[in-house]
Amino acid sequence: MNSTQRLYYPTILGAAHLVVLYIFIQTVVDFPLAIWDYYHGTEYLSNPIKKIALSLGSILFILYFAYRKAETKLSKLFPLRRFNVLIFIPILTFLAAAHVFLGEINQRIDQVFPPPPWFWELFERIFENDFGFYGAVLKVAIVAPIVEELIFRGVIMHGFMRNYPKIIAIFVSALFFALFHLNPWQFPATFLLGLLLGWVMVITRNILACMIGHSINNLLVLLSIEYWDEITRFSFFLLEKEVQLNISYLVAGISLVLIGLLATFATKPRQQTT
Repeated sequence: MNSTQRLYYPTILGAAHLVVLYIFIQTVVDFPLAIWDYYHGTEYLSNPIKKIALSLGSILFILYFAYRKAETKLSKLFPLRRFNVLIFIPILTFLAAAHVFLGEINQRIDQVFPPPPWFWELFERIFENDFGFYGAVLKVAIVAPIVEELIFRGVIMHGFMRNYPKIIAIFVSALFFALFHLNPWQFPATFLLGLLLGWVMVITRNILACMIGHSINNLLVLLSIEYWDEITRFSFFLLEKEVQLNISYLVAGISLVLIGLLATFATKPRQQTT
């Protein structure tokens, strides 16, 4: 890289600073809420509506801070180019297939590094709110994808794609995305999701496509938690584990090819007729 070349915000160091700042601000918000809930028997931290309302200020601050640092138009920071909506079909099939082999990876991680009891309690508490499953959908499958995509595939990828080769931009943004969740037992899943969404941003240049892809993933996770007993009764899960994995690898591979093809056809310039 030419040493005289201008570096745009954020660089890798700038992105690391932004992620740490966001985690710090969220901690500053969450910690007092946890103390208040403990001593007053309230549920501000677990209630999705109250938590979103109280966290809105910190989210807006981070986005405004990043917008000012980036010194660019909102339309460039959060692009909304046209894309083929059929791309969500292979995104869905890829994520569904990925959950199968990621489950096997997670089991091996658990054997080496067993998660503590509080880890499982976090999953159980997802549905412990006044709105039950719908509250979890609001918080995990709607609000979280919007906020996280604005930061990671919006602000961070905008700077990375201008400063580094696309493969570096995708890889490093996915790494930050996985580390941001501060959960080693979910690292393979969040890292793979980060890679997919980073690629989606590169090929579509549409933040909404990333938000919807992220939402699909989180909704699949919620459905698998809520209806796991019913899901495991499907004939696919009655097959031998090796067969399940081979099918999931095949479906994931075909899905990636289709995502690339749909994005290519959508961005191919139309020939003018004479």
